[in-house]
Amino acid sequence: MPFLSLSLFNFRNLKNDKIDLFSKEVFFVGENGQGKSNLLESLYYAAYGSSFRTHTDSQIIKENEANFSIRAMYTNDKESTQQINIIYDNGKKTIEKNGKRIKDRKELINTIPCVVFCHDDMKFATGEPEFRRFFLDQSLTMYDALYIDDLRNYRKILKTRNLLLKENKYDMLDIYDVQLVKKGLEIQKKRKIAIFQFNEIFGKLYEQVSGIDGVSIQYVPSWKEIPQEVGTKFPDEETILSRIREKREQEKILTTTLSGPHRDKIIFMRNGNQFVTTASTGQCRLIALLLRIAQAVYYTRITNSKPVLLMDDVMLELDPLKRQRLTAMLPEYDQLFCTFLPGEPYQNYKREKTKVYQIKDGEWNE
Repeated sequence: MPFLSLSLFNFRNLKNDKIDLFSKEVFFVGENGQGKSNLLESLYYAAYGSSFRTHTDSQIIKENEANFSIRAMYTNDKESTQQINIIYDNGKKTIEKNGKRIKDRKELINTIPCVVFCHDDMKFATGEPEFRRFFLDQSLTMYDALYIDDLRNYRKILKTRNLLLKENKYDMLDIYDVQLVKKGLEIQKKRKIAIFQFNEIFGKLYEQVSGIDGVSIQYVPSWKEIPQEVGTKFPDEETILSRIREKREQEKILTTTLSGPHRDKIIFMRNGNQFVTTASTGQCRLIALLLRIAQAVYYTRITNSKPVLLMDDVMLELDPLKRQRLTAMLPEYDQLFCTFLPGEPYQNYKREKTKVYQIKDGEWNE
């Protein structure tokens, strides 16, 4: 089991104490607003040095306090005990792994890989294209530190290029066009391969749970000259550059970059038609849930390692049959954390050594 214990100080509404997590499955049971989701957030924060609920660390600090900290004890692949310490104080975050300062959060990749299921995942199905791009990028950055660098470099180039357009400094655009295309093609190639691999997982899962066949994920790159079949040759940079320069006058008017990975689309299809536009709310919710399951399966296939699953009240909106099917096909995991309302049949999902904590007012009791 990766997580052995977690010590919290001024994290949300949670009490300043240590919680024992030595179990393959850990359930948090309580009414809404008592701290269940905060516990899952603290686990994710310990694993990645960031929250899945906010980009603003100061929002995490307990009311009327000035700082917060987390200490996680966990085991690695060799079953040795490891430690992560995170302190946020006066707007500055310090992360240490086994006493050594971490300068970049990408150094935490593969430390405690987590897949989090939460209500906001619905945006992957019904939200704007940026949410589906985020999901795809997150899936890749779970194991590929080079992809993190690719994204960072692309975003820096894009930001500078947009600034040049806004300030009418067109002389430098040719240079940044070359950089944009070079990094952009690297990102699109990895995204394309990832979608191909996801489709080997996702459609089968959707049919098994819902009975609806033929649902797939289609990647629509902004630079449409890229062939649709995985394994075919990508066009040279000059092909894309010529397309970009054809749009330059339009970009000067709109003062923004009109093509590139930041404009890519991911679409859910069935039998040649877009699926989400006619799907029910329940079917869209199922898309979001199964994307997370596919993400866990994808990670395991790529790395031969099992992730930690963090599931936050995700099955509430499923009917009993779909809930049963979904539970039966959960991916392999190193550890599972689930939140439940008191009235849910969480006893049905317990195993012999499952830890069950009752959560109330930020405190936990077995």
